[in-house]
Amino acid sequence: MEYEAVIGLEVHVQVKTASKLFARSGYTYGASVNTLTDSVVLGLPGALPVLNREAVRQAIRAGLIFGSTIPEVTRWDRKNYFYPDNPKNYQISQLDNPICKGGYVEIELPGSSRNIMGEHKKIALDRMQLEEDVGKLTHEGDLSFIDFNRAGVPLLEIVSLPDLRSEEEAFSYLTSLRMHLSYGGISDCDMEKGQLRCDANVSIRPKGELKLGTKVELKNLNSISGVKNGIAYEILRQKKVLEEGGHIKQETRKWNAEDSISTSMRSKETVDDYRYFPDPDLVPLKIERSLVDELLRSLPELPFSKQERFFLDYDLPYNITSVLYPHSDLCNFFEETVRLYAQPKVIANFITNDLLRELSEAHLAIVKENFKIRPHQLAELVRLIDEGNISKQTAQDIFIEMFRTGRDGKVIIEEKDLGQNSNEQELVNFCKAAIENNPKAVTEYHSGKVTAINALKGNIMKITAGQANPVLIDKILHQLLDS
Repeated sequence: MEYEAVIGLEVHVQVKTASKLFARSGYTYGASVNTLTDSVVLGLPGALPVLNREAVRQAIRAGLIFGSTIPEVTRWDRKNYFYPDNPKNYQISQLDNPICKGGYVEIELPGSSRNIMGEHKKIALDRMQLEEDVGKLTHEGDLSFIDFNRAGVPLLEIVSLPDLRSEEEAFSYLTSLRMHLSYGGISDCDMEKGQLRCDANVSIRPKGELKLGTKVELKNLNSISGVKNGIAYEILRQKKVLEEGGHIKQETRKWNAEDSISTSMRSKETVDDYRYFPDPDLVPLKIERSLVDELLRSLPELPFSKQERFFLDYDLPYNITSVLYPHSDLCNFFEETVRLYAQPKVIANFITNDLLRELSEAHLAIVKENFKIRPHQLAELVRLIDEGNISKQTAQDIFIEMFRTGRDGKVIIEEKDLGQNSNEQELVNFCKAAIENNPKAVTEYHSGKVTAINALKGNIMKITAGQANPVLIDKILHQLLDS
């Protein structure tokens, strides 16, 4: 029997704010253990929560990015459970009246060609709700340690409808979600720092069947590739169970990335298990339409719109736009440079090839703080190529030093005497010597193999350490060989 997967994702995103959701204490990743707490976070007697205004604004902005409905009133509920990482023994969350309802995440499906933008699909959202994070447990042998620094940090839980049909779509969904939230400044979405965490609900059903199968929740998915691999394994596991005549149990399973296997953790909880009730310390929050309108106006141009604009306005191929658009800092750097010197294709190639290579080799993130080269410097470097002052190969070497030192290209050229040799008489002598020393290439050229001239050019560039003007060399060689 042929089966299809039905997948929904629950994603917890750490919202970027200066303080916690209901407390004054801040949060910094890597701070000394249990130094970022206060009486509200620890749930001490008499401590009362005070709502973080910026967390609300950020949540609404996220909802507007994904086309959600922002209700006039949102409410707070207590979700009760007893575990060491939860100092109050309840979590302030939202049950019936979340801050954002509906909406969708647009994803690009796999299989796009080099020059044509790919097919897109909209994955419907059920809701987004604000809630506070819990502490962090660390296990070493028989001992467990707890750090409450993270407790109380604002989280935005984003729950999709079961619209995903494969692990590849789930991968694309998380990639798009992270990209849009980063663009909007909602979160840095660094999974290694716990800023984005995902649980997957996976079921399968016979192809063409409308009724949903039994859902299994998959936890401990610590990377986007881990989500993809965990879902792929779970789909195959469930198929095998059914094909062998078994039944799928509704349960929570833990993904082990090292062994590429999931194991059972516990039976799946239901809403009733958490004994939700309205939080008595927090009044319902009325959201003014003027605030929603203000935040709507503040939204940036979104990634897929930017990609299409780059594709149409700058005539950039898809494989270049697909590298640029996921990173807003990269896009801004590109457009600032193009405004200074209108050579978008050359500039885009420097950014997507040379800049990204240097960032990768230096183990640096793609953020503007790590770009030692400034737009005016790259614009000037491209101008020097066009004016014939340096060759493209020399420019790439200069770019590396500019990246590492932040110095201007002109300074490096003068210091290292890297200017291009355009002395025609000198180049004629180099060309004559190359023709005399490479009779095989000359014979091949005269027999109709036009590309044989490249061997002569390579010889000249080697002798001149890449400083010979390639346009002049080409012209002189053709004149000498054709005469």
